Amino acid sequence: MKDEVFFSKGMKHLKKDYPDLYEASVALNDAAYTGKVLDYKTQKLIAIGITAAASDDRAIKKQMISGMQELDITPDEIVDVLRVVLLTAGKPAFTKAIKILYEVKE
Repeated sequence: MKDEVFFSKGMKHLKKDYPDLYEASVALNDAAYTGKVLDYKTQKLIAIGITAAASDDRAIKKQMISGMQELDITPDEIVDVLRVVLLTAGKPAFTKAIKILYEVKE
């Protein structure tokens, strides 16, 4: 994971009170975001799609913001991902994510 940025509010508590669990979480993120075959930008776009399909408002917003700030992901790239969400997860998940994208763009 880039710069140990976690979106879960509970991670700060783990870091302080249970450093072993925190380090295990960091290691898991490092193992997932390797960039071995898919680069980090592609992996981030996948994460945006997964959070959008799950209709997790907070996670969608955080993933979009970090992708746009860290990796210069464009709104058009996000919309391409959301097209797949529309096909696989349906219109409610898609429209929720589109709404969040426009909030993030402002």
